[in-house]
Amino acid sequence: MTKYLRTTSSRYPNLTALYSIGKSVQGRDLWVMVVSASPYEHMIGKPDVKYVANMHGNEAVGRELMLHLIQYLVNSYSTDPYIKWLLDNTRIHLLPSMNPDGFEVSREGQCDGGQGRYNARGFDLNRNFPDYFKQAGDRNNKRGQPETDAVKEWTSKIQFVLSGGLHGGALVASYPFDNTPNSRMCRSTPLCSVFQNYASTPSLTPDDDVFKHLALTYSTNHPVMSRGVACKAGTPAFNRGITNGAEWYPLTGGMQDFNYVWYGCMEVTLELSCCKFPPASELPKFWEENRVSLVKFLAEAHRGVHGFVMDENGNPVEKAALKVKGRDVGFQTTKYGEFWRILLPGVYKLEVYAEGYLPREVDLMVVEQHPTLLNVTLHPAKRNDNLYRHPTVGDRLGPGPSPSYHNQHSPQSHTSKPASDGGIFSSITSGFNNFVSNIFG
Repeated sequence: MTKYLRTTSSRYPNLTALYSIGKSVQGRDLWVMVVSASPYEHMIGKPDVKYVANMHGNEAVGRELMLHLIQYLVNSYSTDPYIKWLLDNTRIHLLPSMNPDGFEVSREGQCDGGQGRYNARGFDLNRNFPDYFKQAGDRNNKRGQPETDAVKEWTSKIQFVLSGGLHGGALVASYPFDNTPNSRMCRSTPLCSVFQNYASTPSLTPDDDVFKHLALTYSTNHPVMSRGVACKAGTPAFNRGITNGAEWYPLTGGMQDFNYVWYGCMEVTLELSCCKFPPASELPKFWEENRVSLVKFLAEAHRGVHGFVMDENGNPVEKAALKVKGRDVGFQTTKYGEFWRILLPGVYKLEVYAEGYLPREVDLMVVEQHPTLLNVTLHPAKRNDNLYRHPTVGDRLGPGPSPSYHNQHSPQSHTSKPASDGGIFSSITSGFNNFVSNIFG
């Protein structure tokens, strides 16, 4: 794989850039290939998106599909107007193998079982991320692994708008949340009316409409997944090929919840094959089944609203905190003042806050045909206005970067703040889920 990536990068220097985000336990590089008309530099105003494959080392289809996708994109750039548009307006980051150590000990033809699933220290990487619903964690996510630490740092440096995690062992597009509050917390807070602690109960995000749409974008462009047929007797079938993660089975420390809660990046888990490591002879079939879905899913980053937050002099406001009213998962501007949010057609209010500026609430409309461009100008606050305070370390829900959840972007209580909804999670203060890791993807 490393040889292929290096060869491709040298052959297509105007469309690809190869970099490593870190190393595995055994010292293997975690390679990322950027495919874009601007592979080495961020394109101001245009989104970054990513796919992460093979985090379970024995789930090999996603790893191979990423290599196919790289070749397809570079070969099609000069002949396919849609691919040219996508690469001209998007930076696509592809991580073919997050768990190369696990892949090395997995075996072709093994459809089930756990050989190669874990990293070289025996950790399940998709249970190793910080979890909003369970600060304390179990053994698996108390001790960060080099592979997950690398992905966390990568995600903190690049503001990804959209992401897909590629897995195997089922055929479904699974969307957040993967975890759910435990029953003890639910009995003591208003969350009782929203969540219940049963494995078959969905754990829905404030952006549930968007996540369902993203999952359906993948499944409906996949000729087999869209049928929602069970892989084998005794395994679940999924209506239209999608499921809420917790409704399928709850898990703690998952990557898609981390991306969404901590950084506002919308990630969907894509289970691409009933067999985790099928024979190589079947790869052409998997590529043809997933080719359109892989491309169409990434293009969804161009849906919703995007724009810039600037001051009165036209200078970008970095790390301005934004939230769509009623959707209590926030996001921030980049150093260029950019922001993006995937939204379905409708009318929304965008709340914008930044230290030293008066808060703003802006009405916007999203249409189906194209993303809405919205530029916001912030005006300085007088010192005695005291209208905004950055969250402090004491406000955070755990170590590391503060999650975008918990309604933390709202200003302190002042009469001049915009009206805001409490949000389904604004009352969360303690207690987190205690589910045991499941054997599925």
